[in-house]
Amino acid sequence: MASATADFGIDVFAKYKPISLDPANSKLSEQQKSDLLSNISLLRDTIVYFTSSGAARGVSGHTGGPYDTIPEVCILEAFFQHSSEKYLPIVYDESGHRVATQYLLSALHGHIPFEHLLHYREANSKLPGHPELGLTPGIQFSSGRLGHLWSFVNGVCLANPEKTVFMLGSDGSQQEGDDAEAARLAVAQNLNIKLLIDDNDVTIAGHPSDYLKGYSLVSTLKGHGLTVFEAPGEDIEQLYASICRAVTHDGPAAVVAKRKMAPGIKDLEGTTHAHDVIPVKNAVAYLEERGYNEAAAKIKAITPNSLAYLYSGSTTEKFANRVIFGEAVVTVLKALSKEEAKKRVLVVDSDLEGSTGLSVIHKKRPEVFLSSGIMERGNFSAAAGFGSTKDKVGIFSTFSAFCEMIISEITMARLNLANVLCHFSHSGVDEMADNTCHFGLNTMFADNGLIDADTTRLYFPADANQMRAVVSKVFWDQGIRLVMSTRAKVPLILKENSQEPYYEEGYEFTPSKDEFLRVGTAGYVVTYGEMVYRSIDAVDRLRSEGVDVGLINKSTLNVVDEDAIRKFGSSPFVLVVESLNQKTGLGSKLGTWLLERQLTPKYKYIGTTKEGCGGLGEQIFHQGLDPQSVIKAVRSLQ
Repeated sequence: MASATADFGIDVFAKYKPISLDPANSKLSEQQKSDLLSNISLLRDTIVYFTSSGAARGVSGHTGGPYDTIPEVCILEAFFQHSSEKYLPIVYDESGHRVATQYLLSALHGHIPFEHLLHYREANSKLPGHPELGLTPGIQFSSGRLGHLWSFVNGVCLANPEKTVFMLGSDGSQQEGDDAEAARLAVAQNLNIKLLIDDNDVTIAGHPSDYLKGYSLVSTLKGHGLTVFEAPGEDIEQLYASICRAVTHDGPAAVVAKRKMAPGIKDLEGTTHAHDVIPVKNAVAYLEERGYNEAAAKIKAITPNSLAYLYSGSTTEKFANRVIFGEAVVTVLKALSKEEAKKRVLVVDSDLEGSTGLSVIHKKRPEVFLSSGIMERGNFSAAAGFGSTKDKVGIFSTFSAFCEMIISEITMARLNLANVLCHFSHSGVDEMADNTCHFGLNTMFADNGLIDADTTRLYFPADANQMRAVVSKVFWDQGIRLVMSTRAKVPLILKENSQEPYYEEGYEFTPSKDEFLRVGTAGYVVTYGEMVYRSIDAVDRLRSEGVDVGLINKSTLNVVDEDAIRKFGSSPFVLVVESLNQKTGLGSKLGTWLLERQLTPKYKYIGTTKEGCGGLGEQIFHQGLDPQSVIKAVRSLQ
């Protein structure tokens, strides 16, 4: 009888061998070793197979991390098979991007069909880029952001003192400061937690041995008081023996598994490219070489999803504002010699230079660039310290979701009158396949200074031309400046009934000034960032139907433009459209600003309200922020 995975492309159930291992015996028999190696090879092939569907579909993903840790996962599965009393049978992982591991285990345990794995990261598949409790069958925890889970798992240990609890880690996730606190608590309370850490010397932007010299994972953990065992990650006998010693040790212990990333994957082994999803051509070659021709054919048959929609009021060509930010900084620096630039400017990266636009600065102005680790709090404060005199500026960049991590450091920088230019990319939800925990929703939290003399400013440019103008204008301003962009590209905004860019050559940005992109009498849509081109499409369509709606680009989010608010606030209605959190975004403030000025239009605000659906542009439709939803919201106010 054919197994349930016979048509999957890899017949996992026919080949997988359930194993029971007792860590009290640290030596594998030949049969146990053979079965383990067989399972490791099988599950690694499966990881390559279904994660490459993300590449084929255009939703990206991560192959190398989950591929690396399969030996550890297979050993844990064998421990769980041996005893359900001694161990909490959950493979916690503080590196959420390695979610493929969790989906593989969910399928292996029968919670989802293996065929469904080929919808990895696809919109509405319930297989987003990080594990989310309550969304995907079989998922037993939400990982949250990188390096944030250990403290939580300490609590799980405290709630289950009779159990051994396991957590996978990595040399990247362990750079986060949260883990230092977690380590101290685990040691102080002698918690029965066992860490299995993949030390592959690869993160998104490079190799920790290059950009974080002096960082030793083993020395760091030992310094906190943990017992640490080292093992070559690809030697199954030594790895198994080390894990057994950690498990039988009384109290917290870690196994640091040294290996090259993606061992055995041609062209990717040991490279930073292995951190991301395996390209289709590499996956196909890998699968065909191992005789999985049906699997290779299925991957080749997958095509990217398309969300065809012709927007009015903007160009068809789109630009990556997160990249434009870096280019704009380079343009400002042209006025400075290398010596002067190094004296006055410091750019601190948190292992995301390729994602947040800093790589062009690294390449063209290396004298101002500092490659640092996954340490957002410390890196922001270092940038702030550099910019603590009037003639200097520190530049810091990371994902908008991580703004929440540095709120206290922003306050400290403000108290010290520091000059920091922050770029928070991946704002909102657009094209955020990593899903809910990576949504950049609460950037307004950074606007937490006292009204008295606070110069903190939040800017969210609408397109590439405005981004260049914003950076040029505010670069040398005093105080803390946050500039936001999205993961998704955005088009250029056009003048009404024209193909000319609204932000044309010669445009100068005026901070705190709202811009009337469309003037109307029926009411106003107030928006910013990537929602400008979507809102302008909705407004132009309404105007073509005789509804005289106006549109404001409020690119300075946290300052009231008194002239503008009195004009649009005196109209029949005001609708705020944004992709930030509806509870904490501009819409939650603007209504108060209107009432304080005795302005009482009909008022409504729409923003992000739901957990994500995965995928790319589908996130906008899922939140009800597409042009047709904006039109519907306008009509509800008429």
